[in-house]
Amino acid sequence: MVNYMVNNEINIRTAEYTDIPAIYKLVQGLAEYEKEPDAVTASLADYKASFKEGWWSSEVATLDQKIIGMTIFYRSYSTWKGKMMYLEDFYVDADHRRLGIGEKLFKSFIDLAKKEKCVLVKWQVLDWNEPALNFYHKMDAEIQKGWWNGLVRFTEEK
Repeated sequence: MVNYMVNNEINIRTAEYTDIPAIYKLVQGLAEYEKEPDAVTASLADYKASFKEGWWSSEVATLDQKIIGMTIFYRSYSTWKGKMMYLEDFYVDADHRRLGIGEKLFKSFIDLAKKEKCVLVKWQVLDWNEPALNFYHKMDAEIQKGWWNGLVRFTEEK
């Protein structure tokens, strides 16, 4: 854990295009934490292009203007419930955990969803990730079981 002076302040703000390399690095850190370091196949260029196209949004946590945490999310629609946001990724750098940064980031994401009049937010959490499960329970989140993920993968033709 990094020690820092009490008057250093953690800020949560909307991510900007120039933040994308730092966000991408945090995504790679998340993949390593989840024991899938080779699973990140989207490139930094992919991130930049899709951010410009509005595919995803992000908030970042900064300390001394260095990005140390982030959320990546997008707007979606529940055909049963209405407007929602999907939290794709949520990560705080390992050296800055247990300082309340994750709680600030998560609450900021929740506040944004409320401001945009969403009726729910959704995300996934791995069943073995006890620290994350404990965190979400602390945040009064409901962890649903019984829904399986479906997906179709597309590969680029060479």
